[in-house]
Order: sequence, then structure tokens, then C-alpha cells
Amino acid sequence: MKKIFILLMLGLAAAGCSSTKQAGNANLVELSGKLEEMGMTTFQYGTHKLVSGDKTYALKSKLDLNKYLNKNVNVKGTKVSGYPVENGPEFIDVTAVAE
Repeated sequence: MKKIFILLMLGLAAAGCSSTKQAGNANLVELSGKLEEMGMTTFQYGTHKLVSGDKTYALKSKLDLNKYLNKNVNVKGTKVSGYPVENGPEFIDVTAVAE
């Protein structure tokens, strides 16, 4: 029984490592558009949104996104795992912003 448990734990650990590596590169994004306040939504995530053509992205960041309100910007960040939900937009954790 101990051997089965140990093998199971090793298998789960190995699977977790490989998926984390793949997800790290695939989740990097660079987007451009108009940065706006989130306002009222049917989904409940993000503090701001980026409107790019006919697509909208929900944003969060440790940066002060209010500096860029109603401006056209380029953002870099990563897709937040588990989103979109309930027909909401993709959720991006912004790490850099430029006008």
C-alpha cells in the first residue's frame, strides 16, 4: 500500500511540473487597445478592462492602471488560469503598460 501511494505521489508531482512549464509560456500575452474602468459587469473579476477592436479583456495588476484610463496602451502580462468564466472575457494579470 505504501508503494502504491509513493508511486501515485511521484506521478502527480511529475505531471504538475510538466504542465506548469507548458502553461508558463503559453499564457504570456501582449495586447493593445483602450484601457477603461471596469464598471458594472455580469462577471465579477478584474479592476479594469482593455477594449481591443471587438474584443474585451478583464485586467488586474499591481501597477496603477488608473494612470492610463481612457488611453490607448500596450500591455504585457499573463492569462490568469481558470478564466474566462460564465461567458466573461479572458483575465489578464498585467505586468507592464506603455502608451
